[in-house]
Amino acid sequence: MRALRRPRLAWAAAGVHLGALLTGATPVARATKPALMPLLAEYVLVRGGPPLLAVALLLGCAGDVLLQAGGETAFLLGMGAFAAGHLCYLGLFARHGARHGARPTGRTGPTAAPGAPGRSARPGAPGVPAVGYAAAWAGTTALLWPGLPERLRPPVALYGLLLTAMAYGALRTGRRGAAGGALFLLSDTLIASGLAGWPQARTPQFWIMLTYLGAQALLADAVVRAAAGAEDTGHRPGPFRRWSGLQWSGLRWSGRQPRAAARASTMP
Repeated sequence: MRALRRPRLAWAAAGVHLGALLTGATPVARATKPALMPLLAEYVLVRGGPPLLAVALLLGCAGDVLLQAGGETAFLLGMGAFAAGHLCYLGLFARHGARHGARPTGRTGPTAAPGAPGRSARPGAPGVPAVGYAAAWAGTTALLWPGLPERLRPPVALYGLLLTAMAYGALRTGRRGAAGGALFLLSDTLIASGLAGWPQARTPQFWIMLTYLGAQALLADAVVRAAAGAEDTGHRPGPFRRWSGLQWSGLRWSGRQPRAAARASTMP
């Protein structure tokens, strides 16, 4: 039951934070922001997710706190923390994601790609999305560049390149990961547009945090699912996969009895 409460606590904290941003309750928003990623990281570990994923989320927490502090130095340090988190994500995608040119399906057998259990062998077109992501980075950087403070232009451009690489790498974990990467791009583009002096929507911090929280949740879920798929095919078995046959599926818990165990129980 404690494991069931953990996602509720994380979502409750996110709801309180977003509500505070909408209503202008700045002290509540500032107090809840540092707790958001640690709660998600704890839940990831409860689900048996890779420890490196928890590190990526905690680096996001460091970035959140530093950006909240304000000032150019804190902004650069916060951007560095997020960049380190993106490097963690890239490592996770390389280890647990499908190879480029194969789509994750969670199946094994004749359709599995050689050397990638649980991945379909259907060919993809990695070059096409790569060109699209590169063009998106180049176009966004060119549009933002004139309005950015001069000292921030190079680091923002380099950070944007790493962020775009992370979003592209997330394609290897399926639709959830792809959506998470796209939301991360959108969230940080909203921040950069504010730095460049572009017109902002009402309560811009709400939209920044809404897209950011969605991005981190989707990326974390995609990585945990990808890692769990590897465990199901005999790679890196984890203790959490054996908890009473319970498996988190989307937004609900469902009981599962392994077929092998069911067959064994009927043997004389």
